[in-house]
Amino acid sequence: MQRRDFLKATGTIIAASTLPAFALEPEQKSRTVLPINRNWRYHPSKVEGSHLASFNDSSFETVVIPHTNIRLPWHSFDDKDYEFVSTYRRRFRYPAAAKGKRVFVDFEGAMTASTVWINGVALGEYKGGFTPFSFELTEHLHPDAVNVLVVQVDSTERSDIPPFGHEIDYLTFGGIYREVSLRIVSPTYIDNIFARPKNVLTGNPSVDVDCFLAGKPADDSDIIQVELRDGDRIVAKGSGPAKLTGSPDPNAAMNPETSAPVYASTQTTSDPARNTVTLTSLGDIKLWDIQQPNLYTVHVRLLSAGKVIDEDSRRIGFREATFTDHGFSLNGKIVKLRGLDRHQTFPFVGQAMPARVQRKDADILRKGLHCNIVRTSHYPQSRHFLDRCDEIGLLVLEEIPGWQYIGPEPWQQISIDNVGRMIRRDWNRPSIILWGVRINESRDNHDFYTRTNALAHALDTTRQTGGIRYFQESEFLEDVFTMNDFGFPLKKPNHPRYLNTEFVGHTFPTKTTDDDERQREHTLRHARIHNQLASDPQYAGGIGWCAFDYNTHSNFGAGDRICYHGVTDIFRENKPAAGFYKSQCDPSEEIVLEPAFHWANSDESVGFTKAVVCSNCDHIKFYLREHSLESNPWKLAAELDPETSSQNSLSHLLPPFGSTEFDHLTYPPFILDLRKLDRKQFQFPWGDLRIDGFIKGKQVISKSFSGSGVDRKFTLLPDDRTLYADGADTTRVVLRVTDEFDAIRTYANDPITFTLSGPAEIIGDNPFALIGGTGAIWIRAKETAGTAQLTARHPRLGTQTIKITLLGAPGEAV
Repeated sequence: MQRRDFLKATGTIIAASTLPAFALEPEQKSRTVLPINRNWRYHPSKVEGSHLASFNDSSFETVVIPHTNIRLPWHSFDDKDYEFVSTYRRRFRYPAAAKGKRVFVDFEGAMTASTVWINGVALGEYKGGFTPFSFELTEHLHPDAVNVLVVQVDSTERSDIPPFGHEIDYLTFGGIYREVSLRIVSPTYIDNIFARPKNVLTGNPSVDVDCFLAGKPADDSDIIQVELRDGDRIVAKGSGPAKLTGSPDPNAAMNPETSAPVYASTQTTSDPARNTVTLTSLGDIKLWDIQQPNLYTVHVRLLSAGKVIDEDSRRIGFREATFTDHGFSLNGKIVKLRGLDRHQTFPFVGQAMPARVQRKDADILRKGLHCNIVRTSHYPQSRHFLDRCDEIGLLVLEEIPGWQYIGPEPWQQISIDNVGRMIRRDWNRPSIILWGVRINESRDNHDFYTRTNALAHALDTTRQTGGIRYFQESEFLEDVFTMNDFGFPLKKPNHPRYLNTEFVGHTFPTKTTDDDERQREHTLRHARIHNQLASDPQYAGGIGWCAFDYNTHSNFGAGDRICYHGVTDIFRENKPAAGFYKSQCDPSEEIVLEPAFHWANSDESVGFTKAVVCSNCDHIKFYLREHSLESNPWKLAAELDPETSSQNSLSHLLPPFGSTEFDHLTYPPFILDLRKLDRKQFQFPWGDLRIDGFIKGKQVISKSFSGSGVDRKFTLLPDDRTLYADGADTTRVVLRVTDEFDAIRTYANDPITFTLSGPAEIIGDNPFALIGGTGAIWIRAKETAGTAQLTARHPRLGTQTIKITLLGAPGEAV
């Protein structure tokens, strides 16, 4: 199929080009990528005449990208506050490297529709807030004068753009919230690279490297050189002719409404711009898996007359990942998937967080909660987040934007285009194991979903597709039946390849301030689901709803514009249910002991009844002591094994107690029925608690909790103590009020007042009222190196101070 015909058949002609994946070397002789994230001028309105190069924007605010169009409280705000059109302007000099080259501006993400001008010339409108786009600037640049790039960003919920058209249960916020750069390439250039490892489980692995060219036709003598690198070591290399046939020049495909060129080839297996070089004799290749996520780099050069005219690279991994009728197989081994859905929004700034903060979310999921999979609900997410998933072995189900609603044909064309942009951006990522090509929880639409699946398979023959639905009677067009099931017990799998993609969530929202009864049930609901998933190999696993609490519309959530569906709060602080996910790792990775309760005598309806502890220990002991006599020895109150079977044996202090509720979990929770505890042996009504964890008879962990009911300590916990002074780099600072044993005091709600000195700013409320004994603000670097000092004052527990070093960052070249 020729390129023009394919675009017409799939309905993917829209106003701007597909942006290449961003694993680019920042400065190369033949290709130059120049970040343009600083020195933007911003106004929170559509300003008349602002698209003209001569417009006086001196009254505009100077901002740095990523940027939110308005900062908001962390809850209880109106989404209409950010639903407006805003104006961004950026001046830049003509890059020295641009002479004789083509110049593109690449946007990684702006919410929701972006109309772009260069030097007063309209380039077109891109419709979509979650996918990358580009415009070519070449013909409109002034070599001897300042150039002015203008973007008007429409952040309203436009019904012609997915996910909008009806209602969605999350907020999208506004602004240019992902990075922007200039890309300077030769007249014939590498448009994209797709490396497809083959036979990775044999003694003769290889990799097919698809190199997609664009621009003017290649000369007969042009060649492509490919290297596979392990760090600096060249593992293999090969070359082949560079061919560009058919209608390869991007200017050949024009949008019929705006005449804006679509600057990428289709990049399918039948694309005439595709040139494949196969690398063999790779030797001892290290596989990518969730425990050892080994990564390689594919480096591609385009040569003409023996001279390198373009080069680019992508990071890849060698692994075999497939859903089977007996579960998910990674490198020939069945892995039960256990994870959480993630919204990429944050308090105060919505989606506009830089690389460090995005990467931290992946660390929280993989290293903090020990998940092995995340779903990017309900849209493609930050490349920085996905970069980190590749690096730490966190599997990904990535899906297109949408929520329940399917719009008319023009809307569907944009959605199909989203499939292509998502896949072309991320197809080299070893972490991604499934493409979500269906609008989340939508009804069936045979024609629409036939097209989304066809495009996904035409682009990527190495991965399966899924489509998130909520009813088993749905037409099955994808490779994997992906199902949101909020009931219990779960429905039995009705297709051979079956993955549960949402459960619990809105059926049992839980706040950090809820009582022990609710926290316990919230935790056990997640445990019960995963126990059932472990009972049948046809369940590939489950992805719980959801990782983090998130902002929502007024007709969803708890009445304060928050959906409290997460196992952590919106600040990424754990609720007790997070302890269940955390406890499901091997003790060699981390020894975990997490109580699913607040240590209080009456923090539920009729006194404290059951103590649930999530742990990967094989035995635990409970000790009590009178708080006022801290010198007294601890007294053993009970000991027990995990809640797996009727043979569960408690100590002599309790009668036998147990059930078969969690027989299929590797690390079931421990459940102590306090009503059976013989309190007569203790001569005090209440006191401190200590829980010791044991593995094979050896004590390996211990945690204590005060029974005094008094707030004792106030702490600041920064995620990082070093930032780069680029105006965007940001880190979280967690605030906690604890007892003397560092256990969070759930009902501490004090106002914390901040003082910040140095070249940085606070993102967050000041003062900040604690919620659930905790909370967080973020510190964002300005553009000057130095030291930032943050002092936080608690009204009774005094002050805490931290220092953050701000390292100099390279300036932007234009």
